Amino acid sequence: MNLLFPLGEPPDPAERDRKIMGMALREAHLAMERDEVPVGVVVVLGNRVLGRAGNSVEQLKDATAHAEMLALTQAFEAVGEKRLEKAEVFCTLEPCIQCTGALMHARVARLVYGAPDPKFGGVESLARLFDLPGVNHRVRHEGGLLAEESAQLLRRFFQSKRRRSKGNLL
Repeated sequence: MNLLFPLGEPPDPAERDRKIMGMALREAHLAMERDEVPVGVVVVLGNRVLGRAGNSVEQLKDATAHAEMLALTQAFEAVGEKRLEKAEVFCTLEPCIQCTGALMHARVARLVYGAPDPKFGGVESLARLFDLPGVNHRVRHEGGLLAEESAQLLRRFFQSKRRRSKGNLL
């Protein structure tokens, strides 16, 4: 069993959330080391980690291999179910439309994310899928936790990519 807090829950819920988002940021750093867009996700149920992943789109040559999708798959396997009704997902970047849909289908209870994603965000930025009328499951969500750290990591990654592509043109 992969426990988050083997000595008990921290007394402050905000401290708990920061610790878990810190774990997601480590997954994002690992993704960046593999030359993947640095997004990291941790899925938890109580004080147990059910899944954790970073983007693996390039490595797997699979456009759907987003960190959220991979961490959800691990979580389904960990609980032996197709639903994660009491689980929480911590993501360094606002989930895209694909991943937002997957969170709804998984019946995740809560999503906490870091930086907004104005180009693809499916929670609040580009679309508001959780707020669509007729949706049969509502995911509580909040953005902005360690947003600057998440955004800085993404900026560094894309600046490095631009520098390398400029170098290839010369």
